[in-house]
Amino acid sequence: MSAWLVVAMGAGAASAMAAFLWVASVLRAGAPEDRRYKDRPPTFWRLAWPLTQPLAAHLGAWTSARTRFVQLERLRRAGLEHTLTPEQFLAGRLVAGLLALACAALVWSPRGTPPLALLAVAALLGQALPASWLRDRAEARRRAVLRELPFYLDVITLAVESGLNLPVALAQAVDKGPRGPLRIELGRVLRDLKAGRPRAEALRALGDRLATPAVSSLVAALLVAEKQGSSLGPVLRAQAEQRRNERFLRAEKLAMEAPVKMLPPLLIFVFPCTFLILLFPVASRFLEEGWLR
Repeated sequence: MSAWLVVAMGAGAASAMAAFLWVASVLRAGAPEDRRYKDRPPTFWRLAWPLTQPLAAHLGAWTSARTRFVQLERLRRAGLEHTLTPEQFLAGRLVAGLLALACAALVWSPRGTPPLALLAVAALLGQALPASWLRDRAEARRRAVLRELPFYLDVITLAVESGLNLPVALAQAVDKGPRGPLRIELGRVLRDLKAGRPRAEALRALGDRLATPAVSSLVAALLVAEKQGSSLGPVLRAQAEQRRNERFLRAEKLAMEAPVKMLPPLLIFVFPCTFLILLFPVASRFLEEGWLR
């Protein structure tokens, strides 16, 4: 038994040493990243940066081109393509899963060894949270763009009809418009134009980044007007009117959906409590009279 104990202790020590050396190699692999021209990472990635950056360096060799492309498109929809790389986002998901697993094991520790099913569910939920957050951010960004687009189109239309060209009109809209994702994207279009990028390519890049039918329709209309040499004022005014009508239609649709969305909470929470309050005196009277005995 003593010989087996010595062998087991030696195997455990060797496994611990191998794990320590692997973790150390992972932490050393992440070279410092030059982020002078990148945006600030989200809060979770900023706090877990000492872990996500080395893991991202290792995940690069295991991430396929298709996975990298799909993840980059999701980051672009959320406005994070200049904040995180696909490998860094996937590393953040891995770290979130490990943290959720550790939290589940810590909570279950007073009861003994946690079951493997609980650890697996915790890890899956933890790694799914960043993906859910990214989808919510992309959807909120899309709604903000659709909400701000009519105002920006009105400003650009007034500037163009007053005699300014399109880049100057965009600059006026960026200067006077409210803060939001659309202002940031129009500012990127201006930077592309100042860097010498053709106007058509800058506008197509705007449509690809936002990936909404309203912006795609606007970009297509501007490109057709520029190609045909027609005036941009009527085109922009028609686009602004159409976007405003679409916003009113979305508001009416949400108002019509509100009663349907309120029905489940009413049936589950409000109506049972109301019936209990109304029927309590009746049930008390029946008990007093002995009818329910």
